[in-house]
Amino acid sequence: MRPEPPALPGVLSAAEVRRTAASIASVQQADGALPWSAGDQVDVWNHVEAAMALLVGGEVQAADRAYDWCLATQRPDGSWPMRLHQGQVVDPASESNMSAYLAVGVWHHWLVVGDSAFVRRAWPSVRAALDHVVGLQLEFGGVAWAWGAGGIATDALLAGSSSIYQALRSGLALADLAAEPQPDWELAVGRLGHALRRHRDGFADKAAFSMDWYYPVLGGAVRGGAGRRLIAARWDEFVVPGLGVRCVSTNPWVTGAETCELALALHAVGDRAAAHRLVADMQHLRDPGGAYWTGFVYPDDAVWPEEHTAYTAGAVILAVDA
Repeated sequence: MRPEPPALPGVLSAAEVRRTAASIASVQQADGALPWSAGDQVDVWNHVEAAMALLVGGEVQAADRAYDWCLATQRPDGSWPMRLHQGQVVDPASESNMSAYLAVGVWHHWLVVGDSAFVRRAWPSVRAALDHVVGLQLEFGGVAWAWGAGGIATDALLAGSSSIYQALRSGLALADLAAEPQPDWELAVGRLGHALRRHRDGFADKAAFSMDWYYPVLGGAVRGGAGRRLIAARWDEFVVPGLGVRCVSTNPWVTGAETCELALALHAVGDRAAAHRLVADMQHLRDPGGAYWTGFVYPDDAVWPEEHTAYTAGAVILAVDA
């Protein structure tokens, strides 16, 4: 385990990153859950992202409690409820990308800590989650975005399936560690990668959202020159110089999480200078105590919503760590 949290020269010191990690730990509930903000809803995707940030930010015990929550709340079919609040299920349906994301967190934990006992303990939950998700794959290769009382959704989301691609790759790496090959996952990730590279028109049209723009790169399905071209194609549409990245192309609202995720995608295709600049640009969202506002409406010179979100702080720490 590294002795100090990461730092980004000229942007954030290790001490500042530690304060940000502490801001995430401060909203953790008694059962280990990490809500969006204090007293807010919980979903397993944002929970795992925050747990990864806690680990590299020095809040190791809080991260351990967060992963314990994942293992304790997983349902028999391998999924988690879409939304919980104060330990109660608000929406019992499940989102495929949310359920898959535990694999990313567990693989990240292994890369940071190298704790084989943790991997062994978490592996059955990872296996159940990814088996569930692979069962939702659609004919063209994308993964149905949700499952609920009405059955399996008939469409797939580009950003969600890109996140699932990363999760399946992480799961296959964990399967190697566990010496339990998963050929069904290998077939699924191959089909999914092909859809993300060649058949993006098969996914539901959410092109106004920046996540649909950069997530195929962030999730790893599109990299190298193709990834750089994909990012360049809509850069001017989403990036507001000096402020960050719009969440939606039609709205004058930049958000910290999307900005840091794009920085991670840029880092993955080798553009570290642009990644560094984006993380620096979004620091206007930083609260003096280390927490981060979700977003900023720039015509009004106003933060909105007026809340500090753990997932925004988490995205900052993960970008700094990269």
